[in-house]
Amino acid sequence: MGILERTDADGIARLRMTAPERLNALSDAMLAALQDQIDRLMDDDTTRVVILSGEGRAFCAGHDLKEMQAGRQAEDGGAAYFKDLFDRCARVMRGLQTLPQPVIAQVHGIATAAGCQLVASADMAVAAEGTRFGVNGVNIGLFCSTPMVALTRNIPRKAAFEMLTTGRFVGTEEALRLGLINRAVPEADLAAESAELAETVAGKLGAAVRIGKRAFYDQAQMPLDQAYAYTGDVMVENMLLRDTDEGISAFLEKRDPDWQR
Repeated sequence: MGILERTDADGIARLRMTAPERLNALSDAMLAALQDQIDRLMDDDTTRVVILSGEGRAFCAGHDLKEMQAGRQAEDGGAAYFKDLFDRCARVMRGLQTLPQPVIAQVHGIATAAGCQLVASADMAVAAEGTRFGVNGVNIGLFCSTPMVALTRNIPRKAAFEMLTTGRFVGTEEALRLGLINRAVPEADLAAESAELAETVAGKLGAAVRIGKRAFYDQAQMPLDQAYAYTGDVMVENMLLRDTDEGISAFLEKRDPDWQR
């Protein structure tokens, strides 16, 4: 069995991290497996939504600390290895948001440090009640600077700074209130709730969702006037699609659209 399993059905790709004995840590092998799937999905026109989950008692416990300590044995004290590691991790996190398909994190147990970064980097997140989230590297002397990038783009700054400097964990109720997750459900309902959300998104016009996801992240980095000018052009691009014309016509004619998707 590989370290990351993929199953596909009805336009939904399910990626499951399968290293439960290491709490699905982002080891070199796990990062490579995630990057490989991101690369494959980038040009996948049949997949409309991705669900990312973890096997065992945790979603993801962050970086593999044993591998990191082994990296220190290099002549430079690990500087080159650490730089490469964090660059590879950042590429995976950015990849989740540059994928044309929406990504849903299906979270349970714990999501800590870079594991919390995975949740924050996903487009949406559904969590089992009782899940704990933390950027707790400060507790072992390593400030979670790279997880901070995604976290501060999800939740208010003061809340993020408190989590980063105290190592405090937050539960699902607080994570929901802060905006880190979309839904908190009983663990028994986690897979079904994630699937329902994915199926809803997969049922929309795929081309429109792809255009919209790209624009969502692009405009967020722009000043207001530039964002409106940019998204106006995006709306034009969307309106010129054959299937958008069909969707509007079907709505006006009170019938189901005949989308080619």
